[in-house]
Amino acid sequence: MSAWVLPDHIADVLPSEARHIEELRRQLLDTARGYGYELVMPPLLEHLESLLSGTGEALGLQTFKLVDQLSGRTMGLRADTTPQVARIDAHLLNRRGVTRLCYCGPVLHTRPDRPHATREPLQFGAEIYGHAGLEADTEILLLALDSLHAAGIADGAIVDMADARIVRSLFAGVPVDAAALARVHAALAAKDASELRALTRDFPAASREGLLALVELYGDASVLDEAEKLLKPIAAAQQALADLRLLASRLSGAKVSFDLSDLRGYAYYSGMRFGIYVDGAADALVRGGRYDEVGAVFGRNRPAVGFSLDVRELVGVLPAQPLRAAIRAPWNDDLALRTAIAGLRAHGETVVCVLPGHDSEIDEFNCDRELVEQNGQWSVQAIRILRSDKS
Repeated sequence: MSAWVLPDHIADVLPSEARHIEELRRQLLDTARGYGYELVMPPLLEHLESLLSGTGEALGLQTFKLVDQLSGRTMGLRADTTPQVARIDAHLLNRRGVTRLCYCGPVLHTRPDRPHATREPLQFGAEIYGHAGLEADTEILLLALDSLHAAGIADGAIVDMADARIVRSLFAGVPVDAAALARVHAALAAKDASELRALTRDFPAASREGLLALVELYGDASVLDEAEKLLKPIAAAQQALADLRLLASRLSGAKVSFDLSDLRGYAYYSGMRFGIYVDGAADALVRGGRYDEVGAVFGRNRPAVGFSLDVRELVGVLPAQPLRAAIRAPWNDDLALRTAIAGLRAHGETVVCVLPGHDSEIDEFNCDRELVEQNGQWSVQAIRILRSDKS
């Protein structure tokens, strides 16, 4: 194998895309800062027991593991940043009131989470700790949408919502082991009514009928009306449906749908969960929701809600950026030229000095102007493109 061949689902990021990713990263963090979120930078590497605390088997399978040469302990390369942020909230900040935190950094996956996905996402996320009310859920939803707007996705996004409490309420009091529960979850997620009917044949009638009803409960707001009728005896489900209705009403102008059998992240979420879908993305571009149990393993079980997205995937659904406008300058040791170049760069201009013998080798920048000397003074002038008409 050639030394330059990279592992499967790992790729270099070349100049134009890298510039776009970096500009998006700044826009996303600035958007979160506008809401009052503080930036944190957790380490890429942690002791495994801390990194996987309370996250379930799925994240454990996605985590690269290695042995620390200093301590001999097993370490992991993070596959998700939320457990680290929960640890920071619980042990390093330990604030009494609300804490708003955001982050943007790489995570690593042992396998791509879907076809053609990278194993090295650049994960941006925002999280609120310390408030159990729907106000925090609303803020996270609005920030997620505003983040996409800041990135250039103004129209066409669909917010798809569900609530983990609905399925949990249907399992309440049902004696079922973990393996059987996993099969039921899989059937629900696949909307396989015949398999679900077979798996729940010994369930109490209310639970069985409710689970079978969920398979058909997806679509617009009329889904909530239907669910309220079908799940009327179950108080916890009714509260979840009322919360979903209120949250959707607060997303003015956004397209909202519901899929009450969507169980992705079921073991992780404790309440409302959502995905945001946009044209060009194979799956939800943004995922988030409420996960109140995330800090329990760190000794501080308090409310939490947040979302995350992959900045690299976000770039993939946006139009390619034009080349960055730049100023071309000759290469020499003239002090006046150096001073002019420094002044332009200080004002945010890109000035590319053309090295001797390499006049036409600039690929990333559109040099539409140039520094020209006239009467001992250097000034910026538009580059004239000479065209020859051929008959």
